Amino acid sequence: MAKYDKADLERRMKGAIDALKHDLSGLRTGRANTALLEPITVTVYGSNMPITSVATISAPEPRMLSVQVWDKSNIGPVEKAIRSAGLGLNPINDGNTLRLPIPDLTEERRKELAKLASSYAEKARVAVRNVRRDGMDDLKTDEKKGEISEDEKKRAETDVQKLTDDIIKQLDEEFGRKEKEILGK
Repeated sequence: MAKYDKADLERRMKGAIDALKHDLSGLRTGRANTALLEPITVTVYGSNMPITSVATISAPEPRMLSVQVWDKSNIGPVEKAIRSAGLGLNPINDGNTLRLPIPDLTEERRKELAKLASSYAEKARVAVRNVRRDGMDDLKTDEKKGEISEDEKKRAETDVQKLTDDIIKQLDEEFGRKEKEILGK
């Protein structure tokens, strides 16, 4: 049974793109994005729960997030969790809803966020290269076992490299889009 599985390599490489998109969606860019609050956990009912389990998050305006807490007794803990999350957001409590104006980003903060986005992109590129290495190793193993010829191995290696190049290009495009959004260019 041959170890090399192109579909599996492709699935794993595309997973790196999805992971990068998820990481980048959590970066604040000066525009309201509900994904910004998703990592926050709130201490309610004696346990830590994701904010999405106790409230509905929406973006009614481009620079405003709204957090509708389902149980009014949890507004205090939700507000406290948002303040202590280190996102630089100051909730306005109107009794029923928390409104979060998204402040303008300073130039320094924009550069920090761009650096962070760059590190996420590099982490994704490394993951893709690791998958590529696994694929190349599998091809060598298959050739040694006599399951594929040297020509087949060379063709498959070319396919793996092309797939890797395509995926890295997509990662770079995702990062480029986010960097432009962060730096406001």
